[in-house]
Amino acid sequence: MSKNKQSQQTSQATIDTAMTIAKGIQKPGQTKEQTKIIAQGIQKGIAEYKKQQKAKSRELDKLKKKIVHQQNSHTASETSSSEVTPPKTQWLPWLLLGLSWLLMAIFIFISK
Repeated sequence: MSKNKQSQQTSQATIDTAMTIAKGIQKPGQTKEQTKIIAQGIQKGIAEYKKQQKAKSRELDKLKKKIVHQQNSHTASETSSSEVTPPKTQWLPWLLLGLSWLLMAIFIFISK
């Protein structure tokens, strides 16, 4: 029940804005009561608009969280798959080391 009371209460800024708009479109000969009724209608329209914008914002936040979660799970699966496969042996450094030893041995035998 408290949610309903909170949703019916509007901010003073909204009330002021609605009254300003109602006075701006006021017709000659229109009574204050009619202007108040128009202001209440405008106020309800503003409240409905704010509700719609909040709902859209919540949906966008949900979508963003879902996308981030999917990206994180995708990144985690890539990381885990690369950890599962053993890294390939680095053959180039070993080849260069063996080649350098072979060339040093040949150089020593040739210089004697």
